[in-house]
Amino acid sequence: MSDSTPERWRLDAGGADVALLEVPPALAARRFEVDVRLVVRCPESPDGAWHALTVELDGRRHWSRRIATSNPGQTDSLDYHCRVDVPEGSGLRIRALAQTRGAQRDRLLIEAEES
Repeated sequence: MSDSTPERWRLDAGGADVALLEVPPALAARRFEVDVRLVVRCPESPDGAWHALTVELDGRRHWSRRIATSNPGQTDSLDYHCRVDVPEGSGLRIRALAQTRGAQRDRLLIEAEES
């Protein structure tokens, strides 16, 4: 029986347009719950404003979405969650790319928690 604490990795890239989280290899296979979040500030008049998030796992595009920015004068977000199995001896590279038009990037977060 093991008393090891599950791994938890987190990167807060602030208002950057790219975030990269690298989980190093381990001797055992692992499963991670991955969460990526883009938070933007919405202008008072959001006509035509949008924000987009792309998530890459180990160099391959895994998910991408672009939505209209709403909630004038407040924040809006785009979130993604997935479960990733990482084989023994392998690491995990999570890259998030944020794009905006008419909205301002506020925060780009990546979290990976072993389950």
